[in-house]
Amino acid sequence: MQELHDAPLAPLTTFRLGGPARRLVTATTDDEVVAAVREADETGTPLLIIGGGSNLVIGDKGFDGTALRIATEGFALDGTRLELAAGEVWTDAVARSVEAGLAGIECLAGIPGSAGATPIQNVGAYGQEVSATITEVVAYDRRAGETVTLTNAECAFSYRHSRFKEHPDRYVVLRVRFALEDAGGLSAPVKYPETARVLGVEAGDRVALTTARETVLKLRAGKGMVLDPADHDTWSAGSFFTNPILAREQYEDFLGRVHDRLGPEVAPPAFPAGEDGERIKTSAAWLIDKAGFTKGYGSGPARISTKHTLALTNRGEATTEDLLALAREVVAGVRDAFGVTLVNEPVTVGVEL
Repeated sequence: MQELHDAPLAPLTTFRLGGPARRLVTATTDDEVVAAVREADETGTPLLIIGGGSNLVIGDKGFDGTALRIATEGFALDGTRLELAAGEVWTDAVARSVEAGLAGIECLAGIPGSAGATPIQNVGAYGQEVSATITEVVAYDRRAGETVTLTNAECAFSYRHSRFKEHPDRYVVLRVRFALEDAGGLSAPVKYPETARVLGVEAGDRVALTTARETVLKLRAGKGMVLDPADHDTWSAGSFFTNPILAREQYEDFLGRVHDRLGPEVAPPAFPAGEDGERIKTSAAWLIDKAGFTKGYGSGPARISTKHTLALTNRGEATTEDLLALAREVVAGVRDAFGVTLVNEPVTVGVEL
């Protein structure tokens, strides 16, 4: 294992923000990961797990403990079964699965980060979520002190949530297993309306796998959601807020506020969330925009992306406090306008909104 002291963490995050770690360990095998975790637990040392760093907001003071960077490698195909080491670059894994002619994660192309992070928040985009294809997750259970294998059901997946996110200090993901589909070079049925529209097909249709992946990459790039060091719109964590899910009564209050503010003819985005029809999901990006935080909003070193209102960005000289000040302003503005409290999607370390 590689070990550094007083090591900068900002370069390991897509925000490029945050202070140093007292100690940074880079593990390249599962055994090294487990050994580093056990050492931290046995000595009572605070532990921060870092994969691709695409979902982290680290405080300017850094992390007074051991930061463990998981850099394991492993891409194994057995028919339609795929196993990924936690440290595998996710977008590369998607590209390789498409090259192999397998469907199920092609619309998750371009999402930054590592494979091990995908089950934690049930990564999803453009009509696909990893929970639809994950069969098992191999993880080190810090409470039990052993490596365990969790089935899909045991992962307790829901919208941007899982058992791993529910218990952030218990599990360290080592490997993720998927069941993909051989559809003769075709994608899974297209579900997302924007994707179907751009592809010129109906929802439920299939298209060539490569076409689906390339289309999603273009859509994401147009919103600054594909990493590009030269584009400060991508110095972000992607979507900073999750889409709110409202109970029926909350939604009715929200709708009333929309009509009062924007007019009775305005219909906000609304999608059923759950099977009972009593929970409704709306769009965080829509809320942010209609509350007055448009693309490019801000005058300081942290601003809303010029391409997408859901991304908060570092324009090059920002601090974490600059970013948090902007996030708090957006949260307060949306709450005042619509009575909805946005929840941050990235994990915060040493800070909070």
